[in-house]
Order: sequence, then C-alpha cells, then structure tokens
Amino acid sequence: MPGLGLLPVVLLANTFEPGFATGLQLIMLALADLPAGYYYRKTVNWKTLLRLIPAALGGIAIGSFVLRHVPGGSLNVLIGCIILGLCALTVVKEIFWKDATKVPTHWSFSAFFGLLAGFATQVANAAGPIMVIYLLSMRFEKKEYMGTAAWYFLLLNWTKIPIFVWEGRITEASVYSALGTVPLLLAGAVVGVIVLKKLPQVLFERIVLILSGLAAVKMLF
Repeated sequence: MPGLGLLPVVLLANTFEPGFATGLQLIMLALADLPAGYYYRKTVNWKTLLRLIPAALGGIAIGSFVLRHVPGGSLNVLIGCIILGLCALTVVKEIFWKDATKVPTHWSFSAFFGLLAGFATQVANAAGPIMVIYLLSMRFEKKEYMGTAAWYFLLLNWTKIPIFVWEGRITEASVYSALGTVPLLLAGAVVGVIVLKKLPQVLFERIVLILSGLAAVKMLF
C-alpha cells in the first residue's frame, strides 16, 4: 500500500545516517516493486501512467538540484505540509461533493501531481502519500489503483537508482544490506495481496488516506 511507504523511512532514519537510510530504502523499494509490478501487470491504467511519468522525471531532476542547496529537514516539513493539505482537500471533497463522479482529465492535473511526486520521491522517498491522493481522485477500482501505483513506483524507483549511486546515497554496503531483506519483502508482498482481496473498496480508500495523513504528520517532526 502506498500509504505505508514512509514507515520504512522513519525506522531506517532512526537507525542509520540519513543518506545511507534513503539509499537503503530505495533498494528495498525497488526490489519490492518487482513482484508487485508482475502481479498487477494486467490492471495498470497506462493512459494515466504515461501522463504522470514525464512530469515525475522533471520532479526528480528538480529534487536532485534542490537537495544540494536546501537542508533535508526543511524539505521534509514542506512535503509534509503539502500532503496534509491534499488530504484535507480530499476529505472536504468527499463530505461536500460525495456524489460527484467527474474525474479530473486536464493534463495540468496529472502534471502537477507527477511533478510533486517526482520531487518528493527524490528528496525523501516520500511520493506514496501524494500518489494516494492523485489515484483516489481518479476513482479507480482497487486493483486498477494498485496496478497503476505499482508500475509508477517500479519505473520511478529503478530510474532513481543510478542517480542515488552518483549522489553517494547507494553504496556497496547498502546493496548487501537490502539483499538480506528479500525474504521479508516477498513475504510482505504475499500478505499485501491477501489483505487487499478481503478489503472492501470504501474501507481500502479510507485506510490509504489515513495512512497518508499520518505519514505526512510524521514528516513535520
């Protein structure tokens, strides 16, 4: 679930140096994306995905540039505030326009979220909550939601690996450490598939929104 994406960030940041922690987490995410991408390969909304990717690549470039000039803590607070604002807008929309069925189709909507998610993923591996808000607004059925999210992160995370190597955030030590987590990653993927099958659509949407809000709050501190 994308809403859980910041939990490893918190745990690893409390154990390792920040640069090593984000590099280690990226390798773990990239490895976990492989079984997820394979399992959900038939439920991807490619039209939506292709709208997001170009802007996301731009966001990664901007994030890489900004990281050299702005303290990481300040960026985390900024991203957390943005995510909380998006969560609040989603809640307000569900309360006052609950029966609205119109899905945003203008290219600028996808470009905005793609750019923002690309920036957040490069700075702090924190694109999950942002993509939750975007994909919920698309009103996808949960399998289509998961398929599109899985392939978005599969493509973006593997694109980021050479950049993280160049920046020194991925080292030989982080690669070996991440490979040791493969059995746990596979077990988590199996559990995730089982849980998803049993979750009703409405409950699924509420859970990922709540997890995104909690993740955003954690980024503020």
